[in-house]
Amino acid sequence: MTEEVITVRVNKTLKERARKYKIDVSKTVRAALEDEIRKHEDQELRQALSDIKTILQKIPDEEIVKAIRESRDQR
Repeated sequence: MTEEVITVRVNKTLKERARKYKIDVSKTVRAALEDEIRKHEDQELRQALSDIKTILQKIPDEEIVKAIRESRDQR
């Protein structure tokens, strides 16, 4: 796995407080970034599902039933 370096500027007080509590800044930033990315991916998935739902609602129930029956008959 190739890693990239990210530089973050924080004020001196924040850095000192993190050091005081022995906070692993890299680990904390990595976890926060992963959480934020997960939130965006979840939102993207919800939007895709909403779009699919809108499309599927336009298909008559009879067509869905017909497609299911044809699929079962092919087995």
